Amino acid sequence: MKKAEVKVLLRMLNAYYDHFRAFENTLVTRYYGLHCLKLNGPAQKKVRFVIIGNLFCTNYTIHKRFDLKGSTFGRITDKPESEIDTTTTLKDLDLNFIFKLQKSWFEEFRRQVDRDCELLEQERVMDYSLLVGVNFREGNASTGYQTPSGCRTPIENGTTEAEPIHRFTKSDVDLLLLNPAGLTNTSLGINMPARVERTFRKNDLDFQLIGEPTGELYDVTLFFGIIDILQDYDITKKLEHAYKSIQCDPNSISAVDPMAYSRRFRDYIFKVFVEDN
Repeated sequence: MKKAEVKVLLRMLNAYYDHFRAFENTLVTRYYGLHCLKLNGPAQKKVRFVIIGNLFCTNYTIHKRFDLKGSTFGRITDKPESEIDTTTTLKDLDLNFIFKLQKSWFEEFRRQVDRDCELLEQERVMDYSLLVGVNFREGNASTGYQTPSGCRTPIENGTTEAEPIHRFTKSDVDLLLLNPAGLTNTSLGINMPARVERTFRKNDLDFQLIGEPTGELYDVTLFFGIIDILQDYDITKKLEHAYKSIQCDPNSISAVDPMAYSRRFRDYIFKVFVEDN
């Protein structure tokens, strides 16, 4: 961690703690520890780091992962298509799906995103993202605690590719003996059943943020949360905003003041996440 990020975390710690006490379904990154090591040697360098919860701690394969902000400037992967795999984190302009949540989940999702953004806006932070992991299910939702066997992943030409059957490890079995529901607990942003609809952008040159729905639907399991919440709107970000505003539309860049960032973030997220009716 940068020293500036440590200062932000310590500054917002009381509000952060109260937020978690008030809203158990918060989507904000879970921090479990903040540490500093002083290395031996002439430099006496300090290394600062945090322990955080892993959003993708699951036996399901994360076939697609997206880092979503609601901006367009630089928000596309720089990898050639041949190098994109399940470990690649894609961005806003790579997103070719709309996420469809059941009514009760969608209503809770909207409420919680509003609450979380209000906290971040109050703490004067910006540049955060919604990290989304997608597991494509084969057929109907699986029952019990087992991972779907042979999940099939949609690829660009509309066909599917098979995936090897998941094998439970000894630690998985131990977890199930201690807590039979341990691998299947569902809460907001964790192990959520949903559907996605593929979208299509009419013209890549227009930097269309959200594509047109195609009617092509897939059953999925979703994992998501709000990450990178320690960027203060400091002088560096203000200068970045001023510089990039000369080059392109000010609304297309990530570096904007916390109030504008929160508003744009929510507007975008509530367009790519919709109620499944």
